[in-house]
Amino acid sequence: MVIAATPDISFLIPAYNAADTLAQCLASLQQQSRSNWQAVVVDDGSTDCTWEVLQGIAKTDNRILPARQPNAGAAAARNHAARLAVAPLLCMLDADDWLDPTFIENMQPVVEDSSPPVLAFCAYRRVAPDGRMMPMEQTPILTGDAAKREFSSFCALAIHTVVFPKSLFERLDGMDETLQTGEEWDLWLRMAFAGAEFRRVDKCLAFYRMKAGSLSDDPFKLVRDAVAVTTKAEALRVQHGLSAEGSQTGWMTPGLSQLRMLSWAISARLSPTTDVAALATLMPEMPDAAGNESFLVDVIMHGLRTGLLTDQSGDLIDALDKWKPAFLSLIGLIEQHSFPGTGRKIIEIACWQLSAANPLRSFTLGNIQVVSVELGALFRISKAEQADTLIMHAFSGGQHVGTFVGPLWGDLSIRAQIRLIMHEMQAEEHLQTPPTLAYISSWTREALRGYRAFGGLIIRNGRRRGRLERLLAHLGRKALLASAPSDKQDNDARLADVLRTLERDPTPLFSNPSGPQPEERNAAPPVRSEEEYWEHIFERPDPWNYVSVYEQVKYEQTLNLIPEGIDKALELACAEGIFTEKLARRVGRLTATDISQRAIDRAVERCRDHRNVELRVLDFVRQDLPPEQDLVVCSEVLYYMKDEEMLAAACLKMAAALKPNGYLITAHAHIREDEPARTGFDWGNPFGVGTIKQVLAAQADLALEETIETELYAIHRFRKGPVAGPVLRIEGHGTPLDADVAKHIIWGPAGVNREVAWTTEVTTSVPILMYHRIAEQGPAALRRFRTPPEIFRKQMQFLRRQGFYTLTAQTLADLLRSGKPIQGRPVMLTFDDAYLDFLTDAYPILAENDFSAEVFVVTDKTGGRSDWDSAYGEPAPLMSWSNIQELQKKGICFGSHLASHTPASAMDNEVFLAEAMLSRNALQGRLGTAVESIALPYGATDFRVPGILAHAGYGVGFTTRPAKATFSDNFFALPRFEVRGDRPLEAFPELIGLPGDFIG
Repeated sequence: MVIAATPDISFLIPAYNAADTLAQCLASLQQQSRSNWQAVVVDDGSTDCTWEVLQGIAKTDNRILPARQPNAGAAAARNHAARLAVAPLLCMLDADDWLDPTFIENMQPVVEDSSPPVLAFCAYRRVAPDGRMMPMEQTPILTGDAAKREFSSFCALAIHTVVFPKSLFERLDGMDETLQTGEEWDLWLRMAFAGAEFRRVDKCLAFYRMKAGSLSDDPFKLVRDAVAVTTKAEALRVQHGLSAEGSQTGWMTPGLSQLRMLSWAISARLSPTTDVAALATLMPEMPDAAGNESFLVDVIMHGLRTGLLTDQSGDLIDALDKWKPAFLSLIGLIEQHSFPGTGRKIIEIACWQLSAANPLRSFTLGNIQVVSVELGALFRISKAEQADTLIMHAFSGGQHVGTFVGPLWGDLSIRAQIRLIMHEMQAEEHLQTPPTLAYISSWTREALRGYRAFGGLIIRNGRRRGRLERLLAHLGRKALLASAPSDKQDNDARLADVLRTLERDPTPLFSNPSGPQPEERNAAPPVRSEEEYWEHIFERPDPWNYVSVYEQVKYEQTLNLIPEGIDKALELACAEGIFTEKLARRVGRLTATDISQRAIDRAVERCRDHRNVELRVLDFVRQDLPPEQDLVVCSEVLYYMKDEEMLAAACLKMAAALKPNGYLITAHAHIREDEPARTGFDWGNPFGVGTIKQVLAAQADLALEETIETELYAIHRFRKGPVAGPVLRIEGHGTPLDADVAKHIIWGPAGVNREVAWTTEVTTSVPILMYHRIAEQGPAALRRFRTPPEIFRKQMQFLRRQGFYTLTAQTLADLLRSGKPIQGRPVMLTFDDAYLDFLTDAYPILAENDFSAEVFVVTDKTGGRSDWDSAYGEPAPLMSWSNIQELQKKGICFGSHLASHTPASAMDNEVFLAEAMLSRNALQGRLGTAVESIALPYGATDFRVPGILAHAGYGVGFTTRPAKATFSDNFFALPRFEVRGDRPLEAFPELIGLPGDFIG
């Protein structure tokens, strides 16, 4: 008999009718490299000879303690065993499982009966009834809140892979005996919320025997108990104040966790009698599974491999008939309670995983038909009745040469397959030339049609061999396609029929847009002198919008600095005399000058009633100034000096023109180039008011007497003589700012100059931002889709300050197609649905910041309301066609958001193609320009979408996948970052890739 001292670890082993496996289980303990253990085995009312087997083994090894109880379930048996255990550490082991000989050696040193307590866990393998070892099941890392999060969703650890302190087990009152399955899951969950630390041992040390008849074979018990555990988990999360908001937290809703177990149970416990609908009634509520399709496919595939005892996903194709009915029933259930098209996406992902694991196999699952073809032995393939999507793998001599994924319209004739291989896979070099009369005849016809090309090669000199080879290859491809068998039911013929039908649609394709076209601006004439430059500027009256609120406030502030009693005054650069007319009322005599004769002519007309005004042409830089002035006014012109030397000369000349104690008043803007750390204009001038003030203050005869400082400009009064001390007045500038002014302002501290970034930076990725509404008010449930205007303004100012410039969809597509690095800092701004508040609230802010945008229009809803949101509250108004045409003239681009706002994944091939064409035709007809961009409603895309959009005439499409667009992206699936209105302003820099940068 084996006799041991006080054990270090006790194994709790329930045994029910385990006579066949108990000996192997206990033998795995007897073979441990460390012998100081105890096994408490509780016979749970077995009806076979389990008790006799147990007694026989225990007689020879006093480390094994036998016990009996009436049948009460595994949880009750483990609790009974725990009460008899004497070791400080516990491990639960089922009577049909076993452990690696080094289990105790590797696990015991990791566990600590401390505060907080420390648990150890390892990986394990399932073992098929025939003894085959299944792939290792690696456990997740469970540090910090990860343990709470993971156990709130599923049982992340197998029961016999964990060693834990007995004191913790007792403090938590052991296992929940009301659970028939998942009792260990419930225990791990409570241990995690009790603060236990879970440490992983990166070894596979446990083995789980799979056998029929166990409690875990009953999907109803699995789902019922999963509901109980996940409900408890949610209560614990709330009790502990842990937030589950946001995708970044990783928490699953109880509903999704329950759907996870439902999906796994149906997949792993396949039975023709399983009632999927009845199983679903065990769940309090079926969740919307949209967005979790890939996750659910992984769960289902794991369940199928577990239930069918297969090592690889590809092996599941052989057993397709066994699991397809239950799988499709599950998908139907999920689709019934989820966003339209969710079930389609799950089937697509599952088919892709199966096909990728074994691309040589052809099969059909749901609406997906997977075809594997050998190029040397093509044959006609019939379209499966329910299939509308094709995955086609092409092989040549056993080598994979290409894959096509897209819509399926009809049978795959040999010609249809060859076209896909040539045009979609770009694998024509692998096609064999058939030595048939039909091919030779087709080749001859194509050669005769191309006789001009052959003649050109003969006549022209130079390197002809390469061109000849390309021409012959082209002829060969066309001949091969023309000679291949086809029929009226094949894929290409059926698609051609659909397109012909749609092209006969009565929806007109307008050749001209309704409403007037924007006037073409004449190009500026070449500039040959300063005078000619300014004459060109004043070709258009009021080129600086002098009557704006911004300018008028600045005029009044300038007038407020003029002292009383001024007799003789000089105004330099008076332009068209708008300020001249105001100044004339404040002085005795006024001489107003400008370099432009056009400007002076208009000023003369404006000031004809002011007898004290003399107007004349004068270049104050190169010509002398009238002397003996009491006041000189020179505003918004000194930026145009080419350098500081010229500026200093002009300032010296103005000071000389003043009488002693005379005044010089200047008003100039802050310019970003001059003062990069503060708000200013991004004009290309070399300096602004900062430098101008310094140069004027450096004049020996001038002293600064008074300043009016605003955020955008400063007005200074200098005196030719002594002053008591400078006076500073802080005032505001006029608002609202015209777009032509505002678009040149960079708000806030130092950033990145757009022009500098253009010359010094390149990028291979572009952030595309997705907005919906720019509005304050709306349904609470739609808060994420609504960005308040002032927040939007700060976001646009941030982009402007950081040197970003906007791209249109077409420009972005051209840049990505080029494959060349993109200069500067590009960004694309997109707005879904064409809400009216884009016109009223978004566009003015875009114009203020010199940005354009791409707006995606629901063409059947223009001028109406967003009725797709009616379930959440009052739908928002949408722009009319006249609104859209007005914005197009101002530089806004428009694309399609389909005609009805229906998810693409919820429509069949023909309906989707028809709606995509209808929407594009409507936009082109109304706007009179080609439309190539589309953003699918809800981002709902699938395997068919790119191909159908190409058939509809689009060139670029946008999804809701959050990432930057790169050269490797599918042009019909470009990603976008959603700018959510329920996120703090500080989240925006991180979204754009500049975390932590100042935003306001």
